Amino acid sequence: MPTDFEIASQFPRRPMPEIGAKLGLSESDLIPYGRDVSKVDLAVLDRPRARQKPARLVLVSAITPTPAGEGKTTTTIGLGQALAKLGESVCLALREPSLGPCLGVKGGATGGGYSQIMPAGRINLHFTGDFHAVTSAHNLLGALLDNHVHHGNELRIDPRRIAWRRVMDMNDRALRNVIIGLGGKEQGFPRETGFDITAASEVMAMLCLAEGFEDLRKRIDRTLVAFTFDGEPVTAGKLKGTGAMLALLRDALAPNLVQSLEGVPALVHGGPFANIAHGCNSVLATRLAMHTADWTVTEAGFAFDLGAEKFFDIKCRTAGLQTAAVVLVATVRALKMHGGVRKDDLGNADAGAVVRGLPNLEKHIENIRIFGQQPIVALNRFASDSEAEIDAVAGFCDRLGVPFATSDHHARGGEGALELARLVVEHAAGGSRPVKFLYEPTDSVPDKILKVARSMYGASKVTLTKTAQRDLRDIEKLGYAHLPICIAKTQNSLSDDPALRGRPRDFEVTVRAIQINSGAGFLVVLTGEMMRMPGLPERPLAEQFDVVDGRIVGMG
Repeated sequence: MPTDFEIASQFPRRPMPEIGAKLGLSESDLIPYGRDVSKVDLAVLDRPRARQKPARLVLVSAITPTPAGEGKTTTTIGLGQALAKLGESVCLALREPSLGPCLGVKGGATGGGYSQIMPAGRINLHFTGDFHAVTSAHNLLGALLDNHVHHGNELRIDPRRIAWRRVMDMNDRALRNVIIGLGGKEQGFPRETGFDITAASEVMAMLCLAEGFEDLRKRIDRTLVAFTFDGEPVTAGKLKGTGAMLALLRDALAPNLVQSLEGVPALVHGGPFANIAHGCNSVLATRLAMHTADWTVTEAGFAFDLGAEKFFDIKCRTAGLQTAAVVLVATVRALKMHGGVRKDDLGNADAGAVVRGLPNLEKHIENIRIFGQQPIVALNRFASDSEAEIDAVAGFCDRLGVPFATSDHHARGGEGALELARLVVEHAAGGSRPVKFLYEPTDSVPDKILKVARSMYGASKVTLTKTAQRDLRDIEKLGYAHLPICIAKTQNSLSDDPALRGRPRDFEVTVRAIQINSGAGFLVVLTGEMMRMPGLPERPLAEQFDVVDGRIVGMG
């Protein structure tokens, strides 16, 4: 099969006004960022919705993935292209890629094969600069904070209780924990701190959950960054940094419009990871897609227990969204991995291993139903999949009463996802289903964590370390206990132990810390050994990158 770049080069890029017109957008609604990318003026949302049909939101999630991922983005794009082939008005709503994974182990995040968005090179690297704007705004606040301490510390900030770390959009384990301010009096106050990846930045979360510019202003203002010597909270508003941060984020707040290979409009905006953040594209992009098209197809990061749980419990709760269908992506190779097959042997046919791995699929099906939604299983088909392996998955779904479709969108584009698209249309005919949230705002923080751990992961117990217990006391004292929770957990297992494959049962989840993200409006619950700054692998994909005749190659 040709490379993704070779495939993409076969498809002409349609002019952006033509793509915008499919959403009822005029040229004046588009802010050009070169020939192939535009931002969309948020004033479009102030106009009455012109579509006659009700807006339908489709969420694409997945089972617990292999390290390479199971093709959620590719499936999302393929499904959108198939809906367009059925004559439907559709817009994709996707997250922006991060440089860290792109240059690390996972590669780009623009789909693959005949289900891609383009221009892949721009989207995967600098795109419209949104990630850089988030990085700059976040680090400006850190600089203002340390500068305030250096110049007299009028707010009496306790340097030992500064909660605001720096960020950068790169996997760099050496920066996880650092000491700054060395070199003498003029270099600042020495203290311990560290870096997170930009995708885990609270500014990124605020950008993705904000309902508009003024809402973003309020979120930044209330962001907790430190405590005084008396234990009182210090916010970004007290440091007078909100205005400058908004200036840096002004353009980044507008969603980015691109296109799929088959000319389907795609709004690509915001990029929080789902294992260490809330894992969903921006509320504004989702609203804009639903405002301008009959069908919005979106994704949530990693498996259902991570991104999709947060999609419902955080994004849908705060934005008032409901889904008309939930697509659960599975692959034969992931099921074989959960059935005990080694990574190097996943390409070998083994229907027995697929059967042994089906409990992982079963758990994710159960999880979707817990939220009051009915799943549709999409088997993302690979060339190495045998008929016996596919039949094992299809028969299992039939016994559970779950709609099932194989999807060959990677090799055939929208044509390969028509079976899945027809199932989605049929399933969504009854309209959106009310979401049954896992917990209530009035539940205690430990109860919220336990409810997610028991229902989504299959845990029997949650243990809070002494650090987490101290964090909990601060949360309760400051009045943040009502906030939703965003659990940071390994993507490699339903548990907090990445080595536990399949469907582990009756295990214990350890919470080592709880961070207050008051601007984003949730509490970050750190479990197991999760780091908010990933590291590069032994052989990072960056080693393969090059520029040949002006073209970027080796993107993966």
